Amino acid sequence: MTPMTTEGENPRTTAPPAGSARRALVGRLSWGLADQAASSVSNFVVGIYVARSLGVTAFGVFSLAWVTYGVVLNVSRGLATDPLVVRFSGVSDASWRGAVTRSTGTALGVGAAIGAACLVVGVGLGGSVGPAFAALGVTLPGLLLQDAWRFSFFAAGTGRKAFVNDLVWGVALVPAMVVAARVGSVAAFVLAWGASATVAAGYGCLQSGIRPRMAGARGWLREQRDLGYRYLVENVSLSGASQLRAYGLGAIVGVGAVGAVRGAELLMGPFLAVLMGLSLVTVPEAARVLRQAPHRLGTFCLLLGGGQAAGALFWGGALLLMPDRLGELVLGGVWHSAAQLIVPITLGVAGAGLGTGAAAGLRALGAARRSLRCQLFASACYVGGGLGGAAAAGTVGSAWGVAAATLSASAVWWLHLRSALREHHHEPIPEVRTP
Repeated sequence: MTPMTTEGENPRTTAPPAGSARRALVGRLSWGLADQAASSVSNFVVGIYVARSLGVTAFGVFSLAWVTYGVVLNVSRGLATDPLVVRFSGVSDASWRGAVTRSTGTALGVGAAIGAACLVVGVGLGGSVGPAFAALGVTLPGLLLQDAWRFSFFAAGTGRKAFVNDLVWGVALVPAMVVAARVGSVAAFVLAWGASATVAAGYGCLQSGIRPRMAGARGWLREQRDLGYRYLVENVSLSGASQLRAYGLGAIVGVGAVGAVRGAELLMGPFLAVLMGLSLVTVPEAARVLRQAPHRLGTFCLLLGGGQAAGALFWGGALLLMPDRLGELVLGGVWHSAAQLIVPITLGVAGAGLGTGAAAGLRALGAARRSLRCQLFASACYVGGGLGGAAAAGTVGSAWGVAAATLSASAVWWLHLRSALREHHHEPIPEVRTP
């Protein structure tokens, strides 16, 4: 990793030998993929286990809590860990430790504040949904702190520790899920999932020897406000759109429709694990290409996005060939509803994969305004397509609406990357990302 550079610089370094560069790249990708595999496999198993244990309607309630967690997670990442990865990757150990103390404290503070709100809302709602949100509120601090450790370790170049931490979460999940299955409620499964994450969060403190300091959160937010609040908007816009679509789909079609969509997404889970694992390193790698061979950035992003889109199509094609007996073994009663959504969800994931190639290029270029504009457009299309399709043709219509929206957004990402690459020939890089 190279030292952090200041805003406005436009460094050019000599490219390392091709062989060593490839080995270094493979090493970085390997830990990113291994860590994401550990995280995604545990999430996949939880989803499958809950779907088989509760049925489509109760699984829909669990999915609403899951989607809400995704929004809160992106709030935490935007304010706490995204600025950490950008500004404190490859720095001295003392500098990293000081930053991590405040960054993880910020994540813990976000979890405590929003968790308290979820707890109050859950108690007020009652019914079948309320207890699930109350359970989520109790466990949010541990969930967000565990995620913060992952990014802290990658910033330090110790992806192995992030991988081990996710393994600890997975091991703790096993007895927790057994207990939850005996109770048989959605809230019990949410508590089991969050409590096991809290165990891993505590282990992260032992791994790092760092104690999160919530009192440092205000100073961290003030120091990182130029990055943090922009990342907050970018991160939350898409996850917030996903939440709005889930709530709207539940209101228009029914909670069972939310469970069917989540079931179809679970079928794409192994491929999404690879996609998310790559996302841990795509921006740093794009930044390296920009510094060492800027004329190759467009090609790099095209290969990155095209490869992910092709992988999604291949995986979706394999799912279409899956026998009903195997599908029922995996998802139980959710399979028949989810199977109808495989084609549109595959196209949507392929469109998203193609767009991430352009998104990595825009972030590497520091084209913040363009990146934010694209993300907001993508979010608006996602909500509009998902809810418009639901109103027109139910669950299947919602899936096709989202697929069309994602493909349209991908085209916009690439148009903006092309414009940003043209501008780069005439202007310095406004913000250099730390690999």
